[in-house]
Amino acid sequence: MKRFLVLAVTLSILLTSFTVAFAQRVDVGIVLPTRDEPRWLQDMARFQDVIAATPYSVEVLFSQGSSAIERTNVETLIAKGADVIIICAHDAAAAAIAVESAKAEGITVISYDRLITDTDALDYYVTFDSVSVGAAMGEYLAANATGKGNPLYLYAGALTDNNAFLFFQGAWNVLQPLIADGTFVIKNSAQAQNHQDTLELSREQLAAIIGEVTTDWDFNVAKSKAEAHLTVAEAADKGEVFVLAPNDGTARSIADVFAADAHVTNYFITGQDAEKASVQYIIDGQQSMTVFKDTRTLAADAMNMAIEVLQGKTPATDAVYNNLVMDVPAKQTPVVIVTQDNVRDVLIDSGYYDASEFTGL
Repeated sequence: MKRFLVLAVTLSILLTSFTVAFAQRVDVGIVLPTRDEPRWLQDMARFQDVIAATPYSVEVLFSQGSSAIERTNVETLIAKGADVIIICAHDAAAAAIAVESAKAEGITVISYDRLITDTDALDYYVTFDSVSVGAAMGEYLAANATGKGNPLYLYAGALTDNNAFLFFQGAWNVLQPLIADGTFVIKNSAQAQNHQDTLELSREQLAAIIGEVTTDWDFNVAKSKAEAHLTVAEAADKGEVFVLAPNDGTARSIADVFAADAHVTNYFITGQDAEKASVQYIIDGQQSMTVFKDTRTLAADAMNMAIEVLQGKTPATDAVYNNLVMDVPAKQTPVVIVTQDNVRDVLIDSGYYDASEFTGL
């Protein structure tokens, strides 16, 4: 009898463990860098919209700006039996170890938005055309510049994010010829001045410039850096200025600093992501433009790619990106410039945002 009871209890425990493990199993795991920035919460919402229409189980985890948490998140998804992991890395190089552990388990790895570098453990990359994003920023500044000697202030994303290199290169492709001919004059970067006659920057040259003007994608870092630059700049280096800001969050911080300087009479400043706060800034004339990257499309592209993998199909790709080790097959999503002139058409009429979320439209 005792043996029977022990056997029954053991079977019950095993059955419960199996049931819990089965209930927790996920087909697709998604790892995003932080829940503290509006951009990634928007992405999560778009993922959930797509996920709701599929029969597959999905779990979204946030790494909160920590490579260690990111690796734990990947290990958690491995343990839950994920067949596909979609990951937007906090640190492009540091994430290599995490995705290599997933790849070793036979899991398909999709790098999302930010390309993971220094590893051959990637299967696919879903992205906006990051070089085109930077080019759109550069083209906007170029279109609004007249004459010669226009003060140009350069800012960049984080050195740990491969996209920061692509954004800056895209902008540089447009701006460098205009720097060389004197249309723009760089006011806040000795490293950029050193290479102002070079169109095709090497990785090392890009790193030197980005390292000098990095915002680390942080509002406060951007604010402090802009304040430091304007503090040492002479009045002649101000007036009507042109500012390459790498994204919307940093653009708002930098714009506030430039707007508060008595010697800055007007400024043109770039951004990207179409964050709600920046859309309001654009409506109010405090931010000049943003590059709209429709995360509904990006999330759908990533989930559809994951679904095709689960169905045993080979996903369609339309580009390749080199991650310093391999050429990664990629699916690109188009981008759109948003200004005061088209903000309603692009963001409201398309259903991305509701008009009630803004004032002054």
